[in-house]
Amino acid sequence: MLLQLLAIIFAAGALFVGLYLLLLEVQYRQRPGNKLEVTVGQWTLKEHSRDRSVLVGEVEIINRTQRLEVMLPEVWAEASLFSGESLAGVTWQARVISHHPDEPARADGYWFAYIVKTRKRTTLEIRLEIQGDRLEALKNAWIRLHYVTYGPQGRVPKVRHFVVPFRYPTPAESTNWRTTPTAEVLPIRTHLLTEGDTVTQMVQRYVTPHAKPGDIVTIGETPIAIMQGRFRHPTDIRPGWVAKRLCYLFLPTSSLATACGLQALVDIVGPGRVLFAFLVGAIAKILRKPGVFYQLAGEQARLIDDVTGTLPPYDQFIVLGPDDPQRVVEQIRAETGIEAAIVDVNDLGAVKILAATANVSEPLLKQALQRNPAGNADEQTPVVLIRPL
Repeated sequence: MLLQLLAIIFAAGALFVGLYLLLLEVQYRQRPGNKLEVTVGQWTLKEHSRDRSVLVGEVEIINRTQRLEVMLPEVWAEASLFSGESLAGVTWQARVISHHPDEPARADGYWFAYIVKTRKRTTLEIRLEIQGDRLEALKNAWIRLHYVTYGPQGRVPKVRHFVVPFRYPTPAESTNWRTTPTAEVLPIRTHLLTEGDTVTQMVQRYVTPHAKPGDIVTIGETPIAIMQGRFRHPTDIRPGWVAKRLCYLFLPTSSLATACGLQALVDIVGPGRVLFAFLVGAIAKILRKPGVFYQLAGEQARLIDDVTGTLPPYDQFIVLGPDDPQRVVEQIRAETGIEAAIVDVNDLGAVKILAATANVSEPLLKQALQRNPAGNADEQTPVVLIRPL
């Protein structure tokens, strides 16, 4: 009897300890950890001449946790430049200057460890100074802000990426109208679109000067996603069990054929859905019914572009599909008065319409875009204006 009582007490104690450990694990997974957000900031070209350029960005770092302080012991920046000319002899220096609300920056430029208190923020300046010859040919700068967070999750290095254009084309640079059986189409050149752009401002800048009543503006899905900030560097992705194993089973040309590419999808829809879609899709393929995986895994499975899938420097990133494309086209129509569509077009003649305003004819769009007037190389014409005949 005593042994039975001890066994019951031991089992109850083990169950209590197990439940307590499970509760701790659940609480740990729900806690934000070193949750600092770095904003896209405001960027200004302070100087831009033949031999000297100065680009300045003001960004905020915000502590998004409710009860935790997070420290910033290290911060520094580096850059890559893109130009229409050789960059031989061009040098640059990137400096990070703190503008903390309670502590002045050091005169020697040293970044001293700073505490971002709960639900507080601080500001820093990124100053990129460029020296050399023929700097007027500069097109874009890709700036990486490296910072180390120190807090409940330990010491975690992170990188915030900024792409900043030096040059903005004028509407007069887009004049190459092309004729199709049902419409005139105009590929429109833009600057390299970035997270700092908004879709409607881009349309007003580049499309409105050309548009007439009845025209339709079409925009590629990748530029929309980039303007929404939906791109991730592979160093920020941690492939899990599902992604590491299933990626080998996709065709090499698929954006899901790498662990990071597939993990980007897992992070959106969850590992369970991806695994279920794969198992059912594999059975369907045996029964000669292809494409079931993409139907079950969701729209993002078709839209993810892995590394090398778009223009530099975004060729280094995994670009996701756009978020809520129907809302985007409705916003374009409301703010500019132009009918709009978001499309996915390739050089093989495939035209997929992700979203379109109510008055847009999808057969007309598919015929007008069949030859991919925007191009899939470095044309930098992500927008096509369609004028029905």
